[in-house]
Amino acid sequence: MRAVEFQEYGAPEVLKVVRAETPEPGPGQVTIDAAYVGVNFADLKARAEGYRVQSLPFRPGLEVSGRVRAVGDGVQGLRAGQEVAALVGGGAYAEVVVADAVTVFPLPEGLDLRTAATLPTVVPTAYALLHEVGRLRAGETVLVQGAAGGIGTVAGQLARAAGAGAVYGVVSSAAKAEHALKHGYDEVFIGDAFAADVRRATDGKGVDLVLDPVGGDTLHRGLDALAVFGRLVSFGNASGAEPWHVGQPELYAQGRSVGGFSILGLAQSAPETLRALAERAFRTVSDGTVSLPVTAEFPLADAAEAHRLMGGRTSTGKLLLRAAD
Repeated sequence: MRAVEFQEYGAPEVLKVVRAETPEPGPGQVTIDAAYVGVNFADLKARAEGYRVQSLPFRPGLEVSGRVRAVGDGVQGLRAGQEVAALVGGGAYAEVVVADAVTVFPLPEGLDLRTAATLPTVVPTAYALLHEVGRLRAGETVLVQGAAGGIGTVAGQLARAAGAGAVYGVVSSAAKAEHALKHGYDEVFIGDAFAADVRRATDGKGVDLVLDPVGGDTLHRGLDALAVFGRLVSFGNASGAEPWHVGQPELYAQGRSVGGFSILGLAQSAPETLRALAERAFRTVSDGTVSLPVTAEFPLADAAEAHRLMGGRTSTGKLLLRAAD
């Protein structure tokens, strides 16, 4: 089979197409004949700086859709030929992917494989950020960093469906603002001065919930944009800044709180909880509450081009690799 790997860290061109032996599932695993593979920012961080890479060579990729090829010992509820989506710890940039059965999800009726590849990381993450960690209530206001990306696109729609009083986004360009405004956002701010924009838009009150994948200075500006009793949920460190620290001065006076979420962390620590979360989240797609546009699609062999596009910070929505040509 074909797969895409890198043997050294660096720019997109370190991604190489290789021929590899077709894997077999171990106990509790299945193999999947991949149809589509999602591209995520974590893939770029793995390639460029070794994020979550234990050894080289490394095959990136966290999410895949396709048909079950084979089922390992002890697996129940999955069968060969079944259409599924899966969350994996890595290795999805391949024509055949090994996945732990507990994070393999049969597709809801009416959901096609192309759409399914957009779901495993993005939709459960956005759902958890708003409903499980962020505990959004009807009438509250929300601010989402990276509002035009995959998670941001879904979060805007979910917040709107949950009855948020207002949904604000932060993006880096006018083109991204236009995308976000089509996906649930009332107002979108461009650039780093969003804390002042939030105060203006909320008559000085601030927002009840901030979702932040950036970290660093952006996270601290997000804290400044919170209302009394506001919550901030951190779910990434795209800035590459030093780990953030928040304590009494930032939180106590106005009863603010900070939470965090990692879907890969949840998959490792509480996979059954992730499974239930994913089932709830996927229903928002099958019932039409959420749509996640695929804005670019590349053949598996052109994974480097997908990385260049995402790394250029101009992409919106979701990027996919097509594994089955």
